[in-house]
Amino acid sequence: MTRTGAESWASSAATRASMRSNKGRDTKPELALRRAVHALGLRYRVCIRPLKSVRRTADLVFTKAKIAVFLDGCFWHGCPQHHTVAVTNATFWAEKVQRTRERDAETDRLLGEAGWLTIRVWEHEEPIRAAVQIAEVVNSRRAAAQEKEA
Repeated sequence: MTRTGAESWASSAATRASMRSNKGRDTKPELALRRAVHALGLRYRVCIRPLKSVRRTADLVFTKAKIAVFLDGCFWHGCPQHHTVAVTNATFWAEKVQRTRERDAETDRLLGEAGWLTIRVWEHEEPIRAAVQIAEVVNSRRAAAQEKEA
């Protein structure tokens, strides 16, 4: 089905304006996680495709360690703890979240097949705790790579 300029997926003009104002990157949870990871001495790339052939952008990417970190929003990615069911246009939003979950699983699979490790962090997670877990995985993966080289 194609939509003309007058038709919209949103239930109202106010809803459409609100949804369009959502940022695609540099959200408060992202910035908090990046600050916490940086404070632990780790350096990373921001908002890039781990694999050029896969049209998916990771929030933090450790290129040499082949680790992609995704910070998932509770509503958009269907957090088991905090996801709320939309009251208006419920079927549309339920299908959208389901497609997002399927895309996340496909992304994890494609990256895994290419030798990448995917780390997913929920937006509600404590940034410092998540950063420590990311650092442990990155440092472990880097150490394993150095052992292989030696």
